[in-house]
Amino acid sequence: MAASTNEPPSTDTFWADAERHLVRYGGEFTREIIDRAAGSFLYTADGRKILDFTSGQMSAILGHSHPEIVATVQRQVATLDHLYSGMLSRPVVDLARRLADTLPAPLEKALLLTTGAESNEAAIRMAKLVTGKHEIVSFARSWHGMTQAAASATYSAGRKGYGPAAPGNFAIPVPNVYRPDFTTADGSLDWRRQLDFAFDLIDAQSTGSLAACLVEPILSSGGIIEPPAGYFAALRDKCRERGMLLILDEAQTGLCRTGTWYAFERDGVVPDILTLSKTLGAGLPLAAVVTSAEIEQEAYERGFLFFTTHVADPLVAAVGNTVLDVLTGDRLDERARSLGAFLRQGLADIARRHEVVGDIRGRGLLAGLELVVDRETKQSSDELGARVTRRCLRLGLHMNIVQLPGMGGVFRIAPPLTATEDELSLGLTILDEAIGDACAVL
Repeated sequence: MAASTNEPPSTDTFWADAERHLVRYGGEFTREIIDRAAGSFLYTADGRKILDFTSGQMSAILGHSHPEIVATVQRQVATLDHLYSGMLSRPVVDLARRLADTLPAPLEKALLLTTGAESNEAAIRMAKLVTGKHEIVSFARSWHGMTQAAASATYSAGRKGYGPAAPGNFAIPVPNVYRPDFTTADGSLDWRRQLDFAFDLIDAQSTGSLAACLVEPILSSGGIIEPPAGYFAALRDKCRERGMLLILDEAQTGLCRTGTWYAFERDGVVPDILTLSKTLGAGLPLAAVVTSAEIEQEAYERGFLFFTTHVADPLVAAVGNTVLDVLTGDRLDERARSLGAFLRQGLADIARRHEVVGDIRGRGLLAGLELVVDRETKQSSDELGARVTRRCLRLGLHMNIVQLPGMGGVFRIAPPLTATEDELSLGLTILDEAIGDACAVL
């Protein structure tokens, strides 16, 4: 056993230890040792300052180490951090009540968990129990988590090599306006015909046991794809016709990021079950399942069971209450709208200067920028996206690009809601330079 010292290991030793002792869980690690973070910035062990355009894992909506979050953690961990799963505390009940206050009727019952995968797992389990059915429908570019039921409803990655998924999972095509598959006479996306076709296929494959449809209002890992206005109302109708529940996964879109408290508000559609995570804990592990009293009562009567080690933990529930305090007090929904418009204009300016920018999309402070080799053919290039990403990091900007078959590389841009215009301008300037540098060697 190696002796512990107060001196941090050298950089070479750090990476040697990482290579020897860490399981790689999703590609290569970024070759930076992150020492600390504050606000919109990360600071490396060798003194570099990096602007964080992904809010950590799309979670730190209040920036890193927000002083009110820090104060809450310090206070709460010293008084009440964790309980037996059957016990309750004031922070938990307060957060459940306050979440209900932010949501339309009939959403009023909350289950507090830790991760997005866990909340989707619980939602799927509840839907199956309440409906007495087991089949789940989700988008073909979806990401809902890596636990069994959530992973079985995830199609953007991670399906090969693990054996059978949970039985009864079906995918429907994504209504991608930029890359339409079903088209009208003018070449635009005919999403109604696409949706009809999708459910014709679902009906043909179903054993008559359709329980729920689980979808994101804006697909994030799927490439920041926002279905057109009207789509979710039509999808809800498809669910109602088949006795299915509609589950919306707002892990990344919930709690003001898109300019409204919840992304589903645009469509006037209220889900049967809503799942939250990421943004709810502002970087700490907190998630929620929210549903109606009617569905909760039916689940309870049927013996709903979702005991976990950290269900209803008071420490993170207290953090969730502070997140709601800051979102409300600082009017961060309005801020996300105004900063989102500023960001969108900056991305449009970049698109005018660089032909490799094929599309800009998203809402509020969740934006997507798709790179293509040719705007006419929309041909993609994995290498171009990787080169821009590397160059951004070298220049001091952390960006995330998703590469999906049949699509160009899509940057997922999700800065904190607390970011300033100057910080957004800095990020846009670096991105502009990185694209120019990458294109210079094409």
